[in-house]
Amino acid sequence: MGDMTNSDFYSKNQRNESSHGGEFGCTMEELRSLMELRGTEAVVKIKETYGDTEAICRRLKTSPVEGLPGTAPDLEKRKQIFGQNFIPPKKPKTFLQLVWEALQDVTLIILEIAAIISLGLSFYHPPGENNEGCATAQGGAEDEGEAEAGWIEGAAILLSVICVVLVTAFNDWSKEKQFRGLQSRIEQEQKFTVVRAGQVVQIPVAEIVVGDIAQIKYGDLLPADGLFIQGNDLKIDESSLTGESDQVRKSVDKDPMLLSGTHVMEGSGRMVVTAVGVNSQTGIIFTLLGAGGEEEEKKDKKAKQQDGAAAMEMQPLKSAEGGDADDKKKANMHKKEKSVLQGKLTKLAVQIGKAGLVMSAITVIILVLYFTVDTFVVNKKPWLTECTPVYVQYFVKFFIIGVTVLVVAVPEGLPLAVTISLAYSVKKMMKDNNLVRHLDACETMGNATAICSDKTGTLTTNRMTVVQAYVGDVHYKEIPDPSSINAKTMELLVNAIAINSAYTTKILPPEKEGALPRQVGNKTECGLLGFVLDLRQDYEPVRSQMPEEKLYKVYTFNSVRKSMSTVIKMPDESFRMYSKGASEIVLKKCCKILSGTGEPRVFRPRDRDEMVKKVIEPMACDGLRTICVAYRDFPSSPEPDWDNENDILNELTCICVVGIEDPVRPEVPEAIRKCQRAGITVRMVTGDNINTARAIAIKCGIIHPGEDFLCLEGKEFNRRIRNEKGEIEQERIDKIWPKLRVLARSSPTDKHTLVKGIIDSTHTEQRQVVAVTGDGTNDGPALKKADVGFAMGIAGTDVAKEASDIILTDDNFSSIVKAVMWGRNVYDSISKFLQFQLTVNVVAVIVAFTGACITQDSPLKAVQMLWVNLIMDTFASLALATEPPTETLLLRKPYGRNKPLISRTMMKNILGHAVYQLTLIFTLLFVGEKMFQIDSGRNAPLHSPPSEHYTIIFNTFVMMQLFNEINARKIHGERNVFDGIFRNPIFCTIVLGTFAIQIVIVQFGGKPFSCSPLQLDQWMWCIFIGLGELVWGQVIATIPTSRLKFLKEAGRLTQKEEIPEEELNEDVEEIDHAERELRRGQILWFRGLNRIQTQIRVVKAFRSSLYEGLEKPESRTSIHNFMAHPEFRIEDSQPHIPLIDDTDLEEDAALKQNSSPPSSLNKNNSAIDSGINLTTDTSKSATSSSPGSPIHSLETSL
Repeated sequence: MGDMTNSDFYSKNQRNESSHGGEFGCTMEELRSLMELRGTEAVVKIKETYGDTEAICRRLKTSPVEGLPGTAPDLEKRKQIFGQNFIPPKKPKTFLQLVWEALQDVTLIILEIAAIISLGLSFYHPPGENNEGCATAQGGAEDEGEAEAGWIEGAAILLSVICVVLVTAFNDWSKEKQFRGLQSRIEQEQKFTVVRAGQVVQIPVAEIVVGDIAQIKYGDLLPADGLFIQGNDLKIDESSLTGESDQVRKSVDKDPMLLSGTHVMEGSGRMVVTAVGVNSQTGIIFTLLGAGGEEEEKKDKKAKQQDGAAAMEMQPLKSAEGGDADDKKKANMHKKEKSVLQGKLTKLAVQIGKAGLVMSAITVIILVLYFTVDTFVVNKKPWLTECTPVYVQYFVKFFIIGVTVLVVAVPEGLPLAVTISLAYSVKKMMKDNNLVRHLDACETMGNATAICSDKTGTLTTNRMTVVQAYVGDVHYKEIPDPSSINAKTMELLVNAIAINSAYTTKILPPEKEGALPRQVGNKTECGLLGFVLDLRQDYEPVRSQMPEEKLYKVYTFNSVRKSMSTVIKMPDESFRMYSKGASEIVLKKCCKILSGTGEPRVFRPRDRDEMVKKVIEPMACDGLRTICVAYRDFPSSPEPDWDNENDILNELTCICVVGIEDPVRPEVPEAIRKCQRAGITVRMVTGDNINTARAIAIKCGIIHPGEDFLCLEGKEFNRRIRNEKGEIEQERIDKIWPKLRVLARSSPTDKHTLVKGIIDSTHTEQRQVVAVTGDGTNDGPALKKADVGFAMGIAGTDVAKEASDIILTDDNFSSIVKAVMWGRNVYDSISKFLQFQLTVNVVAVIVAFTGACITQDSPLKAVQMLWVNLIMDTFASLALATEPPTETLLLRKPYGRNKPLISRTMMKNILGHAVYQLTLIFTLLFVGEKMFQIDSGRNAPLHSPPSEHYTIIFNTFVMMQLFNEINARKIHGERNVFDGIFRNPIFCTIVLGTFAIQIVIVQFGGKPFSCSPLQLDQWMWCIFIGLGELVWGQVIATIPTSRLKFLKEAGRLTQKEEIPEEELNEDVEEIDHAERELRRGQILWFRGLNRIQTQIRVVKAFRSSLYEGLEKPESRTSIHNFMAHPEFRIEDSQPHIPLIDDTDLEEDAALKQNSSPPSSLNKNNSAIDSGINLTTDTSKSATSSSPGSPIHSLETSL
């Protein structure tokens, strides 16, 4: 099914339609065209064509209340006629495409060329071949058979290139496959609530069919198109389709159109599904892109042939549509910066590559010079024309040696090691309940220095139970006896709780005997319903008497209101509103309270303060969440103005206040202790009361009594971080965040502000790396802003999951600690691999280089080098990148951004082992033939047979690498390198496997590998020298690193270089095209800001020269003073801000390059923030324009 192209998909559906058209009252086409209308047009169309939404339901043979019957044949038929709810994915790259991509590697191309030239020349026998006068080294010893074998070297190089390419391609292919598996797993996890046969059931999104009645609620991502049937206060964010950020109010009579891919921001309701899969609005867009992609590429090619202009017109088409289906998924991936590891690796690879190039060039030059000088100057041979091919053959041989040096020097195994390590970790993290959506999030997590966690559900079990109550003037420390509560109060209480809560929230009997009852829906409401059951009352009859359709008006809960209210019509036509919400908020609106006799009495502010002291604070200090339940009666006429919330939600009568307990998860305190030991600060950000939050933070161990820390409420936090004009100032945040541990009563914006403040802070020498957990729709911005966003797999809304990098499938904080461990492990694995790889690189390059210069022939032949490369790169990356993590990883502090990849200790190991290996190899090279009593292999003629001498060198070299691979398992200078070696079967297999292959190569490799078989005693010596590596490793470990000050570290990321200049251009390209459209506005902003900024700078320079004689501007300290001359600030710069600018992104790239940004603004492209910074700069720049001040740097950054 998935491989069916969209066109087949359509045609099949069309055929079916003609045959089944009669079965339902409307065809797929009609519904599709209906869903393309918006707002009033749609309402008119529905009225004209169908009557109303009920009629559409009848035509689709479904009931708005009962839903579909849900029988298999019916569902099948619907799928056949209206299609399935899934969008066929874009075809993955084929294996051959991946092979082709792997072949694009520059070094490989050079090698291929060299090999082909060498092959060609070996088949070409020039006439002057046996002419004595040609070349000195053409020894007569060579017999005819050997001359025939000249082609083997070229062939062997080609073969090894093929090996490398296949391995790379296979890795890419499996990575792609894993990614797809992951994607499909994420998609399968998405379930949606529908009504079938009167039962509310959750089904996978792909199972939804046309005619289903879906229940939608706050935080949902709509899975299909539909019409709104009934509901309350529904607001939808349609920016993903329309690009407009305003929330759209949906109602049956004004705008009933609900489109797939949009987010429910508020309210709840039901919809009847009218279009699914490729026929839904999102599906149509995807189809255009999917089908359009291939055609457009063809068109593109044609257009380019015809003329450039047409091609230019073709381009925006693609960009405007937002790339293609895959790009959409990847759109979230383009976080602004490279991850720490990628940045460091890129730098390191470039450094090594440059060194390799220089070395290989020198090698070739020296060889060629030596040969020509030796042949033509020293031996005074004339250049004979018939000898030319022979000379060329020599030159080709030298060229190949040079290329081999380069190949060995360039660590092409690095990307491979990273990929393997990440892919392996991601696979294993699945078992630890971490579903990683973006590969690099896993490694970033290892550098995390701060975690901002939610409280409910992450640190606590999210199983709410009422444990205290204040009813009828009495504070009950446990659930009161029902008989002690007045009957009137009891009835009001039960009604208030049963009606004023989502009807989807229920308490079901336990699944197993003796287990706790199951809580379904909103957990706080479950706690309240549980309270009703504990009072031996039942909420079901109340709900069946007052079904959801009869509710007159509902004010749903949102983060601004912090309360929920429901209005019902009483039998006498008057209205009653029930309210519940955070106690301090609802009590402020109460003017009466029910007394012990069930009669309302006056409730003055004085009484309220007393109640807060006597009831609410004690409850909160026990870590309880306090909820107040209240009601208010309205007369039937005049009907109140329901939209005026301030008047409605006022003058309430308090029924009771309950304290709800949400116990801390048993494993959390231990997990938090681990985090603190690992140098990670855990902060709790919650919407709860500050006392509750503090009590829970103490239970978790986030704060310890007697420590110096801050617990703030959102209001206080905002007051402290804003200046007089109400703008957020980074310095003010810097004063707070290092000590802040608990942020209570916080809104989602507070969370975002805090995360952004910590990330942008320059207060510490390391830039903070922040992880955030979130579950609500409103957590989206904070999750996106954070370096790693964790979404809750169970409690999380779809919106939160979309914005996150990792999904916690068990909602548990201790899984985050696992993620940290894996992240650090990835980093360490890469370092181990580097330590090993660089040792080999250094040795191989020096050996090839000096060998070539002194003996005209590299002791390690091209093919042997490629084999060593294969061991080094591919196998070692597999072996070292799959080390399992250990608890000890959590005992050290995070590495941070500017700690180099290769520490001093590693540098010591690399150079130490290189010294050992070089000493031995050169000893073998120059005196080896005497030690083993064999023929010397030095200065052998062009096609001479392989010598035992060089074979021993090659074999010893490989043996040393094998044993050094064991040394490389430890990078912090530990002594026991065998520690936990059997926990990693892959490592053992690879080391033994390499050893076995090496035996085969040496004994039976023959000419292609330039090996001649060795005797047993020679093998023993090789292995013995290899074993020496382990002993030598211990010697190196004894040398204290602190003594070796001269060792440089490598692969350091300095603060300034987070985004190198060249990458800025690419960055502008990288931004997903859909985003590009959105960013146009911001870019204009930037341009405007840049210009204002420049002007301000000019004006300032001008003013400072004016003041030279009079007074320095520094002396005008007050901001207001400076603000008294505001004319130049805005008016001067106004005309220069282009409202619409034809110049495209290029100019922006240039601008970005010219200003030298510290990473702060580049990462955050929201115009608002930059605007804020601008104003703070201008107002402050007069007071502090000393170049060192942070403001100064901020200013230039804009």
